[in-house]
Amino acid sequence: MTFKDLKLAAPIISSLELGGYKNPTSIQKEAIPYIIEGKDLLGCAQTGTGKTAAFALPLIHNLHMNMGDDRSIKVLVLTPTRELALQVRDNFRKYSANTKIKCSVIFGGVNQRSQLEVLKKGVDILVATPGRLLDLINQKHVKLNNIEALVLDEADTMLDMGFIHDVKKIINYTPVKRQTLLFSATMPNEIKRLASEFLKNPVTIKINSKEATADKIIQSAYLVDKGNKANLLFDLLQCDSIKSVLVFVRTKHGADKLSITLRQKGIENSVIHGNKSQYAREFALKQFKNGNHKVLVATDIAARGIDIIKLSHVINYELPEKVETYIHRIGRTGRAGFDGMAISLCNIEERKILRNIENSINQTINIVSGHNYPITQPPLSSFGIVNRNKQGKRYIR
Repeated sequence: MTFKDLKLAAPIISSLELGGYKNPTSIQKEAIPYIIEGKDLLGCAQTGTGKTAAFALPLIHNLHMNMGDDRSIKVLVLTPTRELALQVRDNFRKYSANTKIKCSVIFGGVNQRSQLEVLKKGVDILVATPGRLLDLINQKHVKLNNIEALVLDEADTMLDMGFIHDVKKIINYTPVKRQTLLFSATMPNEIKRLASEFLKNPVTIKINSKEATADKIIQSAYLVDKGNKANLLFDLLQCDSIKSVLVFVRTKHGADKLSITLRQKGIENSVIHGNKSQYAREFALKQFKNGNHKVLVATDIAARGIDIIKLSHVINYELPEKVETYIHRIGRTGRAGFDGMAISLCNIEERKILRNIENSINQTINIVSGHNYPITQPPLSSFGIVNRNKQGKRYIR
């Protein structure tokens, strides 16, 4: 199937062809026809499955086919983070480049003056983070009474970040008669309740985790003591094959600490996390994208929405507790048809997490041996699982 088969408007097809896009992904094939028909939709899809285009393309199509002179906001997309908001805005602009549709973005952490100036000129599609949008609504700078379609993107992350109350307040400012699309990487009970509250007879589409871990991503893991992770990371970064690498850590403090350690070892890097200002985050990302720094250290929340097509490697300096987060992380590489590598540095305490990830994605992650910092042999009980081979000898997986 090609995008032409989905009967999208000619200007959209032209933009896709210019960008080298020919064949829709699974979620795009399934979602686009329903959204064009105006149906509500509940989509469960991980990063890397093409979900942004799955809702952006049909919404642009519908606006283009019914374009008038009115410049009020007709499509509202809510995202949990600034980076994701910017990425979604950029995608909308790319896909609608050959139309008269105008799209803009608003988020916190920056002066609102420039955002208000853009809004006054009129936009058809607005991408926003909940906090700043609600603030502008309360200041009576934004009206949502002409909304035709509402998108809640990364809804589970909005739940985790505590935005869901703001989201509900924003929804109450929109017309009752509207199309509502909800996309989430996971489907906890809270998401199901949100869907039942705001979606009307929705179509449900679910892309499984195995498909979300792209075939072009080679996954591997190194077993290493916690205290030697920085040394092993330094060794890995000396490899010529690593052209650009996104290094994930769990905490903001950990990100800053690792960034300083790498600089002390002579490796210049950028770092982004939730405590950084918007300017600092954009500058760090720009340094990385421009190739000035080949290493970007980031927390999961700050990395939401980072889209770097030729990112060669992702390194999990610390493994995440949730399998969905792991899938999101490795989905930053291997994009747009390029190959990618995902490496995890795994200490004793994280071994169980690695096994859970393997079970969930139904894949065995290759354990790399022969490095300079092999894990210190612990008591067998430290791993929690002891097996016996055919000769009866005990071993640890």
